Amino acid sequence: MNRYPLWKNLLILTVVACGIYYAAPNLYAPDPALQIAGASSAQQIDERIMRRAEEALTDAGIGFFGETLQAQGKSALLRLSDREQQLRAQAVLARELGDGFIVALNLAPTTPDWLVQGGASPMKLGLDLSGGVHFKLEVDVEAATERKMGQYETAIKKRLREERIRGRLSLDGRRVVMQFRSEEDREAARREVVDLYPELFLDRVDGDDIWALHADVTDQTIKEVIDYAVAQNLTTMRNRVNELGVSEPLVQRQGQNRIVVELPGIQDTAEAKRILGKVANLQFRLVAEANAPVSERQKFEYRSPDRGGITEWLERDVIITGESVSNAQAGFDQNGQPKVLISLDGEGGMLMSRATRANIKRRMGVLFIERKYKTRYELNEAGEEVVTRIPLDEKKLLTAPVIQSALGAQFQITGLDNPAEASELALMLRAGALAAPITFVEERTVGPSLGAENIELGMKSVQVGLALVVLFMAAYYRVFGVAAVLALSANLVLLVGIMSVLGATLTLPGIAGIVLTVGMAVDANVLIFSRIREEIKKGSSPQTAIDTGFDRALVTIVDANITTLIVAIILYAIGTGPIKGFAVTLSVGIMTSMFSAIMGTRALVNLIYGGRRVKALSIGGVARVADEQAGASA
Repeated sequence: MNRYPLWKNLLILTVVACGIYYAAPNLYAPDPALQIAGASSAQQIDERIMRRAEEALTDAGIGFFGETLQAQGKSALLRLSDREQQLRAQAVLARELGDGFIVALNLAPTTPDWLVQGGASPMKLGLDLSGGVHFKLEVDVEAATERKMGQYETAIKKRLREERIRGRLSLDGRRVVMQFRSEEDREAARREVVDLYPELFLDRVDGDDIWALHADVTDQTIKEVIDYAVAQNLTTMRNRVNELGVSEPLVQRQGQNRIVVELPGIQDTAEAKRILGKVANLQFRLVAEANAPVSERQKFEYRSPDRGGITEWLERDVIITGESVSNAQAGFDQNGQPKVLISLDGEGGMLMSRATRANIKRRMGVLFIERKYKTRYELNEAGEEVVTRIPLDEKKLLTAPVIQSALGAQFQITGLDNPAEASELALMLRAGALAAPITFVEERTVGPSLGAENIELGMKSVQVGLALVVLFMAAYYRVFGVAAVLALSANLVLLVGIMSVLGATLTLPGIAGIVLTVGMAVDANVLIFSRIREEIKKGSSPQTAIDTGFDRALVTIVDANITTLIVAIILYAIGTGPIKGFAVTLSVGIMTSMFSAIMGTRALVNLIYGGRRVKALSIGGVARVADEQAGASA
């Protein structure tokens, strides 16, 4: 009686052994590192770049080791001997390599190969512990304002052209200046502008034979433009983070024009920095007629090196921009060249169809606009070095094909250099265009002080809780308590192993979930042991008491744990960030505690008492009763 078959014992041993294997990587702390990648996805990192980086660190007296090329030369990793040197080393390499490269902070795993080959990896830690990056980005509100003023100018010019009102338009800061040859034209233009943009403040200005109309933007409108730009960039940042596949990220607004992005557990920080900071957009414009006035056209060079130096004149009016793109996928055309399949939203599809239908046999240019930076190092009056990043907008032409027929909401663009560039552009368009350029004003990994302190206090809470439970169970339930403690240890190992396999992120609330799991796992054993003691007091034999105690307590344990599991699922569904981390830890802990308390403890008790005659159970408080009953029966 009370004996498990061999297969069930082997099953329990196998599950525990797998838990130990997949939990083992968490014993190996990662190394502080720097990751080097190209500012463009097409940029390759070779041995020459690596030597430059190594020489720069050596000259600066910064210790490093384990330098490796990653992802087929798209990035490189340099491990540092001292984490305190990370920020200094980043500044040294950024200056040495220049603006064509991204140098990002990272943490390099140290998991042994024999664990990696089996698919084992350490559990990701949240930013409140360690292992993530923190970015603070600033939205360029001046660029957002200039862009809005450009939209005002373009839209007003288009409306006046449609109404055949002749005049000259120009921008003067936050003012659209319109000049007309007659007062009648000015009044007609005023009516159209009021109808088109009622938020503009219009002022008539008379001069020598010139009737001018000034359209000024109010402070309230500028505030709304800034709020929209930041809100749109916030949405785009969230979409880009989702494309990166980061678990439990934090993307939130800070102040008037700043956005904070926290990415726990991310491995490729250089890729994250490039994707998040990339300001890339598309504009679709018609190729200008040869006799068009210079004031109505602009000249752009082709982006492809194969067509370097070749230029095209495009109309200033924009048909649509990347903001109208609802989806984008990278692929290859019939010639094996990279392309991007574009899907437009309803308004964008209508504008594209209208423009192409009216201009068949004309050419349409696809303009690629990318915000880049030039770093300048200067000395101030105190002799200290000041680093300044000057923004530059690079506008290059991708392609300018002939419009053969009216285009709809779906079409493709070509002219890209390589598949990596096509994939990155598709990601940018799919995640959404930035309403205004952004600048990284702060980048850091969570400092070892806060992360280490949280980990230390969290581990101490688990250790203290576990120690108290061990003392109580061993003192109160004797041998059965020792069996429960062993099963509880296996439960913690299984919990860590499963969370590592799932790729879950452990946060400080997650550690609280582990502590709670310890209590819940012991609670199940307490129910079982209490039931066994009751059965002994009723006069049942020890073997019958064990069997009945486990069987009758099972319903209560399952009912209580399923109720808690439902709450955990609800927390995960409606919670965010740390709340989700707590819910995940709690859910996994419930399942592992049920396994360890019901099957694990039962297996240990069976090994101790099963299959033999037992006069008394060492379960605390009932041993004397069992002895008396045994003597009376004799």
